[in-house]
Amino acid sequence: MTDLQHIFSLAREAGRQLGGVRSADTDRLLLDLADAIAQEADVLLSANAEDLSRMSSDDPRYDRLRLTRERLAEIADGLRHVAALPSPLGRTLKEAVLPNGLHIQRVSVPFGVIGIIFEARPNVCFDCFALCLKAGSACILKGGSDAAASCEAIAALIRSQLVRHGLPEAAITLLTTRESTAELLRAREYVDLIIPRGSRRLIDFVRENARVPFIETGAGVVHCYVDADADLQKATAIVTNAKARRVSVCNALDCLIIHRQRLKDLPQLCGPLLEKGTVVEADEASLPFLPGAVPATEASFGTEFLALRMAVKTVDNLDEALRHIQTFGSGHSESIVTENEATARRFLAEVDAACVYHNAPTSFTDGAQFGLGAEIGISTQKLHARGPMALEEITTYKWIVRGNGQTRP
Repeated sequence: MTDLQHIFSLAREAGRQLGGVRSADTDRLLLDLADAIAQEADVLLSANAEDLSRMSSDDPRYDRLRLTRERLAEIADGLRHVAALPSPLGRTLKEAVLPNGLHIQRVSVPFGVIGIIFEARPNVCFDCFALCLKAGSACILKGGSDAAASCEAIAALIRSQLVRHGLPEAAITLLTTRESTAELLRAREYVDLIIPRGSRRLIDFVRENARVPFIETGAGVVHCYVDADADLQKATAIVTNAKARRVSVCNALDCLIIHRQRLKDLPQLCGPLLEKGTVVEADEASLPFLPGAVPATEASFGTEFLALRMAVKTVDNLDEALRHIQTFGSGHSESIVTENEATARRFLAEVDAACVYHNAPTSFTDGAQFGLGAEIGISTQKLHARGPMALEEITTYKWIVRGNGQTRP
């Protein structure tokens, strides 16, 4: 057995043990971990500063990587929220007594071991551990090298709480080498599910190499369609919030689709973004209405910018907007701004994405905003889970059948 196989086997055993831990005990650990974040903030921030020193502040990943006392406080609040949520385990999802007297139940149970591969987002360590623990599964984390020091400090803090509460340290495993990623993707004997969180390049790598079942998450090419019947004040606020609230997240706006009749409103629609330094890549029709914009290229559409950069596409009607989204969207989050209810209904019904909005920004695509607590990722596929993945989405189920000596004819 290789060293990694031994590590994976310990995670498998930890997952088996966690399935029998009382919810009250895991909740108590999460509450203590939340308190420990404040107590160990200096250690965590020092490790994070080490990671930040190796990255340019102009890098779109810098904001994702950065921890602050305020962000640590938010993470701690997230842990407390997860602790307060009802357990997703042991729920009876379906129940029946058959004509032959067999009593059948479908009951929610843990996956066992969940592997999460992510890039420069150290907060993922806390989120994924909390959700996996609450859902009765061990987690194996593989962060990017950009966040190595931060993740090691976080994992050490988590392990100290596991030991304190008498739970297996292997409930969280942090992989540190590039080679371990490929081993994790092949570890079918030990790992039940892989969740990649990050760029399209990462997700493509997982898709091409995984032997363990996986769920695609993260990559978001996000659009907002401002219809001919849009309220300009609403549209301006929605576009600004969707693009500029936090540019490095997967629900940030990448392309503003605008009805040709509203081109004259572009200076107001994009004004707040231009003031913030946003580079607007405008198509031929919209370019004359946006002084300071640059001409769009083929690469402008279908790109997840993760920066103060946005494309503008002009359309003549809803059908053109729908075709553009179908061609260039990633199935993450899409929005329409319109006061026409019939147009809104068509958009909501016909856009094929995990989250579809009417008169609201895509910045709301978030497990906490949906009332789910911390999320383990935003699924952009359709099997098993779609959209924000929280506690319910990281459990599976089994059938429990009780009889009294019946036999099948």
